[in-house]
Amino acid sequence: MKKLRVALLGCGNVGSQVARILLDDAGELTTRVGAELELAGIAVRNTAAPRDVELPAALFTTDAEALIDDADIVIELMGGLEPAATLIRRAIDGGATVVTGNKALLAKDLPGLSARAGEAGVQLSYEAAVAGAIPILRPIRDSLAGDRITKVMGIVNGTTNYILDAMDTTGAQFDDALARAQELGYAEADPTADIEGHDAAAKAAILATLSFHAPFDLDDVHCEGITAVTADDVAAAREQGMVIKLLAIAERLGDGNGSEGVGVRVHPTLIPRVHPLAAVHGAFNAVFVEADNAGELMFYGQGAGGKPTASAVVGDVVSAARRVVLGGPGRTESTTGTVKALPIEAVSTSYSIGLRVNDKTGVLAKIATIFTDRGVSIESMRQIPEPVDGDDPGSATLRFVTHQGSEAALAATVADIEALKVVTAVTSVLRVEGN
Repeated sequence: MKKLRVALLGCGNVGSQVARILLDDAGELTTRVGAELELAGIAVRNTAAPRDVELPAALFTTDAEALIDDADIVIELMGGLEPAATLIRRAIDGGATVVTGNKALLAKDLPGLSARAGEAGVQLSYEAAVAGAIPILRPIRDSLAGDRITKVMGIVNGTTNYILDAMDTTGAQFDDALARAQELGYAEADPTADIEGHDAAAKAAILATLSFHAPFDLDDVHCEGITAVTADDVAAAREQGMVIKLLAIAERLGDGNGSEGVGVRVHPTLIPRVHPLAAVHGAFNAVFVEADNAGELMFYGQGAGGKPTASAVVGDVVSAARRVVLGGPGRTESTTGTVKALPIEAVSTSYSIGLRVNDKTGVLAKIATIFTDRGVSIESMRQIPEPVDGDDPGSATLRFVTHQGSEAALAATVADIEALKVVTAVTSVLRVEGN
């Protein structure tokens, strides 16, 4: 029987689980592939470092190049841009099939790597790069290839979903929810990439590239994290029958000149509790897809963790290995489209605006005038009186929800309101989806 040599680059939380599956399930994988998958070696920086899984010491090496040059399939789970990019290109140029979960690298150069793989006639697979175990990239790339996707909207970062869900269900403050996420291993010691939205933005770029058949990268993604979300924001959302989620959104939009473009964004978002994404709890992920003919689809499951992500990696390995056994060129992406990336100002959305104002006559009239002048319609308004402190004339918290309008008009409205002397603070500005 044909034997395919597999090189594994990286042996962290996910890599060690991939190695375990390849070794423990070797017989079953051979049956599925029609060839033996031999784990030829694991390239790491330190061969003596402790691993999550006990693996044969003889498999470890620091010579990634030599391992790649003798492999039929290369699995890259090192992360980061370098040396991962150089090693992936070396594998492709050497005729090896490549499986990767490197979202940062793919967000930077998915079209370039796909084109390189196509020229070499090899497969480049990366299901694990977005939403862990959830099969989302292949359905978008293959199952919906004959449809026209209009919008992709999802929770693609488990850390931020855990934090926001804890704030919603327990009333915890942001810092306390983050600390608990770190204790449970959902958040890194340095959680910046997650809580500032960078991880979700990389995944949004990949989703946009596949959904709209055109190249998008991190520079095309408007990105806001969740660090400014307060317990008061979460409580106010609950009172409105809504919940706050960090969403990655990519959608077709008009550019205002009769042409079409795509807006890609990541930010905290209010969604109604009846929306399917509102029911995604803990560290789970979900992606909601809208297409002309398929209608609305939702993909849900574990979006992170060693075993779930390893499942996606090995799924790609089996699929790619079968292609090697059966012959034929590698599957390449259709990213030759000319649809352009549009700035956040082109988006049409709704705002929820929290204000602290002087509690006196005429304040509401001044604020309402600004909404009118900017052409922004108010859907609802709530006033929460606050106690008078000494000689302070008193203050009140106002929360407005607007009807849908252009991002540019809504942002200008907030800027004008903030400049009013009777407004002591703009306490929150959150976009609203699905209402």
